[in-house]
Amino acid sequence: MSITQQYLLDSYRARVLGEPEPPASGRYDVGLVRELRDHRRFHAVIAGRPARGRVRHALRRWLRPRTL
Repeated sequence: MSITQQYLLDSYRARVLGEPEPPASGRYDVGLVRELRDHRRFHAVIAGRPARGRVRHALRRWLRPRTL
């Protein structure tokens, strides 16, 4: 059974039983991704690491040779 079919079945059951319909799948995905991003940035700041551009900074350190 696909996600769409399961959603339609759950919506039908809720309507028949007089309950509120379930949210559509994927409706809150964007908000969840934003919350995860903010959570990771917050913990990076608390740990004393830069909150943005961490991957770019790490690549720059690895690819640029050190000169003494």
